[in-house]
Amino acid sequence: MRDVILLMAMLASIPFALKRPIVGVLVYAVFSLMNPHRLTYGFAGTFPFAMIMAVVTLLSALFSKEQKKLPFTPVVVQLTIVIFWVTLTAVFALNQAGAWDEWNTVMKTMLIVLLTIAVTRTVNDAKALILTVAAALGFWGFKGGLWTIMTGGHNGLIGPQGTYIGDNNTLALAMVTSIPLIVAVSSFAPTKWTKRAAIAVAILTGVSVIGSYSRGALLGGTAMALFLWLKSTSKVKTGMLFALAIPLLLVAMPSAWMDRMHSIDNYKEDASALGRINSWGFAINVANHLPLGGGFATFTPQIFQLYAPDPTVFFVAHSIYFQVLGEHGYFGLILYLLMFFFAWRTGSRIVKKCGKDPELAWAATTARMCQVSIIGYMTAGAFLAMAYYDLPYYVLAILVCLEKVLFIAPQPDNTPPLRLPFLSRRKAQAGAGKLATPAPTPRKR
Repeated sequence: MRDVILLMAMLASIPFALKRPIVGVLVYAVFSLMNPHRLTYGFAGTFPFAMIMAVVTLLSALFSKEQKKLPFTPVVVQLTIVIFWVTLTAVFALNQAGAWDEWNTVMKTMLIVLLTIAVTRTVNDAKALILTVAAALGFWGFKGGLWTIMTGGHNGLIGPQGTYIGDNNTLALAMVTSIPLIVAVSSFAPTKWTKRAAIAVAILTGVSVIGSYSRGALLGGTAMALFLWLKSTSKVKTGMLFALAIPLLLVAMPSAWMDRMHSIDNYKEDASALGRINSWGFAINVANHLPLGGGFATFTPQIFQLYAPDPTVFFVAHSIYFQVLGEHGYFGLILYLLMFFFAWRTGSRIVKKCGKDPELAWAATTARMCQVSIIGYMTAGAFLAMAYYDLPYYVLAILVCLEKVLFIAPQPDNTPPLRLPFLSRRKAQAGAGKLATPAPTPRKR
């Protein structure tokens, strides 16, 4: 039954996606991030929902009369450079077969992100994108938080099998990165109840991070909580919430969880930690010998025989930084980090331009929360090979879209607003009307 319902829902969305490309990218984001087809038991588990929506969205973007604009901001330019560089490294990859398979997967993510930026036209579209990304991961955070509370944290968590977030560590990284986006949704929630609902989901998602038993996520969550407090407009209330809630959650967790977290101190006795160090040494050796890196899918037992400090111990990269370093070299790592640096600067620019305008407070809050997401991802990602996971690229897209619809190419929304639980028709039209007046042209000196 789930399979049929999901298929019918996807088919029902196609006419709307053909009319408006933004609908297509939102439906694609649901399948890409939430993976609802992995909750089925029949044909839908392997049905190519995402591929079909990608094709439909591309056709819609080609033939729709809506204006499509890809702003050449620093983030977009840097993402384009990264696409070129990883394609170049794939040409000279050590593992040619595996490299092009991985390249194909990564390019789908990169191109759909660029398409998302291009077809996001209005404030309503940008809010719909934020809500979709937050809800797609908020589902797993809500579910995982309830499960942790009901089981007392004894059973741990896993994500949808066969996806980027299939195990406890990768699921926890996704939760860490998504919490600030869920908080951002509360900034444009139309009622106090929807605002409270968003905050409740964010709290449950935080509980799911703790219940994941992921040490990397614990470090990422700690860094994220610090920056969330720094970026908060109400530091006293936020600080008191953290001071009361976090100790209670930690005390409530079982002794097995405490033992798992304390193993961070005993890394010399932890086989997985030693394996990570060996993989990091492998990545450094590859980058030292090959300026372009080893290309996609370099972390294999065969190539470990050539470059690993201990060729008998094989582990995957277990770090976004060493993953990129080993696969794309030092220059590739610099390009990768610059992408997030420019994204951070974009967030700061949005906050500055919004100023103290109460009607743009939601945008400033969202920009700050995207910065917090970046911190959470880059901290937790130091211990996981998730360099090509979709979610952080959607965070970059949200920042670019915000700047685009508010300051670069503001447009009135003459189309019927998307039906969103957190955005009423009246509010959507009011927000669009505000943008109908173009920004004044700066005088020439």
